[in-house]
Amino acid sequence: MHAEAKSIRVWDLPTRIFHWSLVASFAIAFLTAESEKLRDIHVIAGYTLAGLIAFRLLWGFVGGGYSRFAEFLPTPQKLFDYLKSLIDGKPQHYVGHNPAGAVAIFLLLGFGIAAAASGWAVYEDVGGHFLEELHEGASNGMMAIVVIHIAGVIVSSWLHNENLVRAMITGWKKLRNENSAG
Repeated sequence: MHAEAKSIRVWDLPTRIFHWSLVASFAIAFLTAESEKLRDIHVIAGYTLAGLIAFRLLWGFVGGGYSRFAEFLPTPQKLFDYLKSLIDGKPQHYVGHNPAGAVAIFLLLGFGIAAAASGWAVYEDVGGHFLEELHEGASNGMMAIVVIHIAGVIVSSWLHNENLVRAMITGWKKLRNENSAG
């Protein structure tokens, strides 16, 4: 007998708009990075990414519910316990971000800040080759975390039998009557 599912609003509209806008701006910036002809598009996408990250940093403190950083702060113990639950085959379920997802979010924000700041400096001819390398490294680091994040969403969706992509589009998750860690 399956537990009855109830729907709960997890992701508010500003968080969802931020998320998908960040996806688009980062993809555009990343895909136009090597083209001198598309440099203006690259720069606009980079400035958009920087503005979005500034919004998310603010929203992490003043936004609602599961969008607040305090709601998903990934302590080392929470991360260890979560990863151990995956290895043990009894994954902890979180309504909002799990600790591994939270680490990915903070890494994405950090790499995004580094990429945007160094990109601005390179565009303004400040800092020279070092900042070009920093910009490229931060962008590649961000892409690596994006790939890990997507894999985590797929695995978590499968482990918990929930569609996390749909939740990030609609804002709603179906919760089953099961133990949730957060």
